[in-house]
Amino acid sequence: MAPIKLALLHSRVRVEEKLLIEALQQRDINIKLIDIREVTFDPENPGPWQEFDLILDRCIAHSQALAVTAVLESMGCLCINQHDVTRLCGNKLETTLALFKHHVPTLPIRMAVSVEAALQAIEELGYPVVLKPNTGSWGRLLAKVNDRDAAEAILEHKEVLGSVQHQIMYIQPYVEKCNFDIRAFVVGGETICAVKRYSEHWITNTARGAKTENYPVNDELARLCEAAANAVGGGVLAVDVFETKKGELLVNEINSTMEFRNSIAVTGVNIPEQFVDYMISCVHGGQRTTAAN
Repeated sequence: MAPIKLALLHSRVRVEEKLLIEALQQRDINIKLIDIREVTFDPENPGPWQEFDLILDRCIAHSQALAVTAVLESMGCLCINQHDVTRLCGNKLETTLALFKHHVPTLPIRMAVSVEAALQAIEELGYPVVLKPNTGSWGRLLAKVNDRDAAEAILEHKEVLGSVQHQIMYIQPYVEKCNFDIRAFVVGGETICAVKRYSEHWITNTARGAKTENYPVNDELARLCEAAANAVGGGVLAVDVFETKKGELLVNEINSTMEFRNSIAVTGVNIPEQFVDYMISCVHGGQRTTAAN
């Protein structure tokens, strides 16, 4: 059997990409690193791309990943993750709607497109609430809103100074989650491991300084995360989960270009190796995903 030919698309080679490259080389997979800033994509000339058995998208910018995978899939290329999965996971509202559609436990939300409607939605949910940009990662531009004065000020700043993304008001109730959340890694429909991310700050992203430790995957967590991954189309995903004070597990967000450098040692699971196993299975047996819509 001929070696698999893989293109790894990137805009920056981070620790995660280096770990994936090492795991791919150990499996004798031919890898071509492609910096998307240095190439053009011609939808009418698919030949150079169709020589690859698989294209791995590791672009940092969500908008760039969407554009690139849309063109490549139009040429018949096999991409991980698929364009539709990346689209859903990169849009908090669409992720939430997919979770609702598939009856996956998640937080209630409100969406509004004006300051007046957003204030009304916040009053309906009750303080405190969390305002999030509809797209974004690493815990940036989140705001915990404790009262009406703060709500009015933050919404005015969004309206006057924000980009087009801030014209969509995505509002969640604030969840008392005991200073931690759970990030679970789902690969090909299986929850392979999870970490507890804890911080004294209410934002528990590792990009904001949160620490990690192993979180044993029980049946309840595995079922929840696998249902969440299935709701957005499957693939290789990180599912962020809140555990409430009552012990209820709720899906918060899903990440389609997951970072895992801080989770290998604490879980004892070789995440890059599992990632590569899944990619090989997709090439040999077809991509194991479920359409989300």
